Amino acid sequence: MASFNKVILIGNLTADPELKQTQGGESVCSFTIGVSRKFAKNGECDFIPIVAWRKNAEFVCQWFKKGNPILIVGQMQVRSWTDNQNNKRYATEVVADEVSFVASAPQQNTAPTQPAPQSSVPNPMQWGNPNYTPAAYTQPSFNASTPQFEEIPNDEGLPF
Repeated sequence: MASFNKVILIGNLTADPELKQTQGGESVCSFTIGVSRKFAKNGECDFIPIVAWRKNAEFVCQWFKKGNPILIVGQMQVRSWTDNQNNKRYATEVVADEVSFVASAPQQNTAPTQPAPQSSVPNPMQWGNPNYTPAAYTQPSFNASTPQFEEIPNDEGLPF
């Protein structure tokens, strides 16, 4: 039997993220985002714990502050352990595989003093810019005035 574990969230950070290092030297950042419920009355929301590792952890800590909107794509994880009183404890969290901006950089109010790290995340300065054209549309093979499909003169022989 196959399984599937994918979580996509957009929410706001509830506190400034803090970068930590494991004993092995890996970067890790745990933070919580508030996510509004779809049909909530009175502004109800859920507070979702997120864990980001390595470059994602560094990216979050450099570019995001309390209150900033953030997009998280990851996996739900449930950890268990036994505490000092020999009680079984559980923690449910989302492990972030991808982290991204939701708003354009000027709305983020988090301009860093250092250049952004090399990341697979698009440059936020491009977002919200009406003159920005994605690279896919500027490739030599793309011509917006020439259709990129073959016209079928009649529908004979089509299965539908």
